[in-house]
Amino acid sequence: MSNQTTPPDRSHGRKSVTLSAAPRDLMSGPQRLARAWRVQVITLMPQAFPGILGESLTGRALQDGLWELETHDLREHGIGKHRNVDDTPAGGGAGMVLRADVMGAAIEAAQASAAPGSPLIYLSPRGRRFDQQMARDLAAGPGMTLICGRFEGLDERVIAHYGAIEVSLGDFVLTGGDIAAQAMIDAALRLRPGILGNEASAVEESHSSGLLEHPQYTRPAEWQGRVIPDVLTSGNHGAIAKWRQAEAERITQERRPDMWQRYEAARKRPGE
Repeated sequence: MSNQTTPPDRSHGRKSVTLSAAPRDLMSGPQRLARAWRVQVITLMPQAFPGILGESLTGRALQDGLWELETHDLREHGIGKHRNVDDTPAGGGAGMVLRADVMGAAIEAAQASAAPGSPLIYLSPRGRRFDQQMARDLAAGPGMTLICGRFEGLDERVIAHYGAIEVSLGDFVLTGGDIAAQAMIDAALRLRPGILGNEASAVEESHSSGLLEHPQYTRPAEWQGRVIPDVLTSGNHGAIAKWRQAEAERITQERRPDMWQRYEAARKRPGE
């Protein structure tokens, strides 16, 4: 029997406090944040978290206990003396593939402390493209468990066995899923109550209404010979709203014809 001790998973953020007569070092089970949005991340690079999520508004929310981030080091579930997590592809080919038994053990560990009903998401270039609607859906739930891929990918049997949802950040390939995971967490987290200082910001920005956002201006009134459009300093809020809507439509039509087509189709449907 091995006498090695597996280091505990890294958990970030303020903990909830539970009164107990038991000595703290004898209390079993992980401490949980009360009513927090809970994120589990399975990764080979736990030191990369919370990363940018530990800064600014998301970082403050993490410290305030509005959400919880727990990393699960895939290497701790590795096989043998060197804790191997990958092997050569069945059938041959370049690169290495993450082993099913190793990832399965990591998923079981993560799900043991995940919020009930949390989706299991595998960051994969072949997955469904992440968008604002998915961010809204995730924000409305209890949290999520994210698998950060590496190398040539993950044994297909794991995806099928656990019913993992494959999600892609876009039509490009990264060296791993960690950056994509942080982007997804940020996009969903900022839609949670209490995260943004101004809740209206999440409603008025790009993609929230199916359009790209209108141009923004602030002081000085004139810069490099360019002035703020008169309508924005007119004080006429109705005219300002119309101008912003028209600009959002113009920019979307010019830059994202795919979004414009969906927006036009939605407007033509009865009841929308």
